[in-house]
Amino acid sequence: MKKRTLWAGIAAFLTVSCTQQPAATLSGLNPQDFQTTIDGVDIGLFTLKNSKGMEVCITNFGGRIVSIMVPGRDGRMHDVALGFDNIHDYMHTETDFGASIGRYANRINQGRFVMDGDTVQLPRNNFGHCLHGGTKGWQYQPYIARQVDSTTLELTRVSPDGDQGFPGNVTAKVLFKLTEDNAIDIRYSATTDRKTVINMTNHSYFNLSGNPAQPVYNDILYLNADYYTPVDSTFMTTGEILPVAGTPMDFTTPKPIGQDINQDFAQLKNGKGYDHNWVLNTKGNVRQVAARLKSPDTGIVLEVYTNEPGVQMYTGNFLDGSITGKQGIAYPERSAVVLETQHYPDSPNKPEWPSAVLEPGQTYASECIFKFSVEQ
Repeated sequence: MKKRTLWAGIAAFLTVSCTQQPAATLSGLNPQDFQTTIDGVDIGLFTLKNSKGMEVCITNFGGRIVSIMVPGRDGRMHDVALGFDNIHDYMHTETDFGASIGRYANRINQGRFVMDGDTVQLPRNNFGHCLHGGTKGWQYQPYIARQVDSTTLELTRVSPDGDQGFPGNVTAKVLFKLTEDNAIDIRYSATTDRKTVINMTNHSYFNLSGNPAQPVYNDILYLNADYYTPVDSTFMTTGEILPVAGTPMDFTTPKPIGQDINQDFAQLKNGKGYDHNWVLNTKGNVRQVAARLKSPDTGIVLEVYTNEPGVQMYTGNFLDGSITGKQGIAYPERSAVVLETQHYPDSPNKPEWPSAVLEPGQTYASECIFKFSVEQ
């Protein structure tokens, strides 16, 4: 009788243990593969779902969107975001896949700017400039996570004075909300105790075909922008704002991304393809479409809305097949589109452009909406 009771107890324990294991996500991710501790912060995988069946998975390491499952015209669900299927690869591979970028998205010239007469020196981690907050920007640091409900995740990052050289103790938050109309509403906020600069964005790599083994040349892109900011051969903005009309930079009429990308045009050579900031016509109106991307393969449409003045469109020019992501797929050149809503690159050194300065007593507020739908 005692043996039978003992074995029954063991069986019950094993049953409970198995049922408590986190289930794989719709995108096939195992939450256990994201569990670790970094700088004393518990890291995990957080899943957002709505009643339409859309699923978004996010890790609080770097505030990264790991997967986005949306329906195509065939009714099947497709993962339209590049990324990894475990935390080890995020920690040990230098990428910005899906990241919440800070303190300053994009580039600052020579990693320097002057604030109230003092020169601030930042890391020079990209062609002599500071890119995406430096060598250890927020995409490589943990956020504290709080899952509010099944559709909402709040991430908090406390960045100390001097973090990567930036002044001020900054508390930043990223709020992800998955809405019932299949949109990811991302709201950024930040406060500081000392004058500083802030420019946050999301760096998701989108491939709306759901097959990142293929380039995005056939995807149709619209950008609501009549002007863009050209760059030199080190990807730094020159200070000019030029019209897109009559150039390969013109997406005011929707066209395939690959239509002009290999033209003999100086800016495409400097950017190794598209890697530029467009000056949005929306003037901060979050209800106006800033960008629209469509895959002819799946019919999946991505619309981008923002209160920011610019959007950086990058076509994955530095992907080269050396990075293997989810499902064992090696990501080839130009296998994704990045649409980073932002203040213009190097705004701290260009006072004539919209200011990225944040003062004590102020609250930085930025919003980006990625809305998905299907066209037959």
